[in-house]
Amino acid sequence: MIGDWKWRYLDNLGPSLAYHRSGHKPFSDEVARVLSELNQNGVATTSARRLLGEDSCYNDLSEAIDSLERDSGDQIAAARKAANGPDGWKNYLIELLGKHPPLDPDSVYSRFALQPRILRIVSAYFGMFTRLRLYNVWHNFACEATPRNSQLWHRDPEDRYVLKVFVYHSDVDEGSGPFTFAIGSHSKGGLKRQPAYSRTQEDRARRSTDAQMAEVVPPERWKIATGPKGTMVLADTRGYHKGGFAKGRDRVLYMCMFASQASRYPELFDRPRKLSLPLGLNREQIFALSARREEVRRAADRQPER
Repeated sequence: MIGDWKWRYLDNLGPSLAYHRSGHKPFSDEVARVLSELNQNGVATTSARRLLGEDSCYNDLSEAIDSLERDSGDQIAAARKAANGPDGWKNYLIELLGKHPPLDPDSVYSRFALQPRILRIVSAYFGMFTRLRLYNVWHNFACEATPRNSQLWHRDPEDRYVLKVFVYHSDVDEGSGPFTFAIGSHSKGGLKRQPAYSRTQEDRARRSTDAQMAEVVPPERWKIATGPKGTMVLADTRGYHKGGFAKGRDRVLYMCMFASQASRYPELFDRPRKLSLPLGLNREQIFALSARREEVRRAADRQPER
């Protein structure tokens, strides 16, 4: 397909070559399994401990979210009151790091996203080095309103592939708004038909109901990603997905998003004018944090020999 060829070998030639020149160490069993499932289905589930091991920064992330929840108690309580209201964009959800979280390479939210096993999956899925475009902590409220906005089926528009990583910070069952994905609807899946959809004045994105999606992908092909605290979900959200329609209890999760350098959508970080990168990063991590080619080159020059 011409569009895919142009995207990979013209718009993303540098990152593609950098990935293939970087050398690929053998994948661990769980990394290989997750990548295979992601390629085939567009979505894969695992756990932080199973994928990342005991030496990951998952415990640090968990403690940071606990602290964030405590510090945001008044804000959460105020937002909860509006969760059932008919007005407001995604009023069933509060982003605890803000709409445009500050990009801080030293924060655990950044460090978690850039762990080597996560980046190995992301880079292998794309076939290139990618940019980290967002991280945040979401608190979804249990509410009685009808599904709306991202609680309906939709596709993310940022790139040809859009890889998101979700880490549940609460037990998530079918009553707490599990992430749900239409298997095979991702860019590698070859879905031929598109579901019927609607748009509202408030939300110009294409949104589909369960009935509309079932006409294209039957419910038995929907991956409903329930799981205990610590569950990880990796998904190419160019595929059809929905989530956060919590009815029984709240849902809390960490998320981060990766896209290629060719994405024409602005990143969602509040990026410092001069981003100071810590020492010890490899080129893949530097690329993920940097916005421009010259930043990658300058940061790489400052790294000690490895």
